[in-house]
Amino acid sequence: MAKIFVTRKIPGEHLEKLKAAGHEVLVSDVDRPLSGAELVEKVKGIDGLLCLLTDRIDGDLMDAAGPQLKIISNYAVGFDNIDVKAATDRQIPVCNTPSDEVNEAVAEHTWALILALARHIVEADESIRRTGYKGWEPDIFLGSNLVGKTLGIVGLGRIGGMVARRAKGYNMTVLYNKHEPDPEAEKELGVQFVSLDDLLAKSDFVSMHVPLTDETRHMINKDTLAKMKVGSYLVNTARGPVVEEGALVEALKNGKIKGAGLDVYDDEPNISPELIKMQNVVLTPHIASATYEARNKMG
Repeated sequence: MAKIFVTRKIPGEHLEKLKAAGHEVLVSDVDRPLSGAELVEKVKGIDGLLCLLTDRIDGDLMDAAGPQLKIISNYAVGFDNIDVKAATDRQIPVCNTPSDEVNEAVAEHTWALILALARHIVEADESIRRTGYKGWEPDIFLGSNLVGKTLGIVGLGRIGGMVARRAKGYNMTVLYNKHEPDPEAEKELGVQFVSLDDLLAKSDFVSMHVPLTDETRHMINKDTLAKMKVGSYLVNTARGPVVEEGALVEALKNGKIKGAGLDVYDDEPNISPELIKMQNVVLTPHIASATYEARNKMG
């Protein structure tokens, strides 16, 4: 049977199923991402690797494991942490964990961020905890209705489509941008294909749903942020480096955009201290897919 190394303890009973099938399952005994040097030591002689998106899996690591390495499985939908070409060159299959449960969880979290921004949910909660509730007032934490607003979706894949479907309930206009128009999605979801520049200029909320590639890295930067509608919001539940964090900080400071909701960051786990200080920014620790249903399906 196979010798499998898991880079971090994961929820659910899935590892027990592997053990019951006769496989030797070794799980990292530290509750943090392993360093590159630690990974090199741990993977020696394994047949299978179950890794997380915090693990950098390159050709050198595959070679350190040895020629018997048969499969790499990523406990995530994305797989930009793995050098897929290096794996292909070594004839090692790479698997990820896409599922409707995972995609739905990310779409729901996207909307949680949108609603938190539009209605100052986090600020209002902090205010009560800090100073108490002093009674109803007519002009505190005035937010924005979603009804009648425009949502721009950058990357209309499975998750982007689920986000668009939910926008129907708010009677929002939904614009989208991707490599090519998607007539089927337009018919099903009532969305409109536009250029990225038009999407940025017309959207009250811009939501990122693209994979991380050389083309999409820092696609939201000083130039593209300057094209966004004044007073709009940016939401990113895709991959952190899609947004250039320093440029986002400047756009928020100068009032070009009104706020941002972020679940992912340019240099995780590091986050700009300036973002942390901003009241018009909602931050979550890469938990968009963190539901019991999604985690169970990922296993």
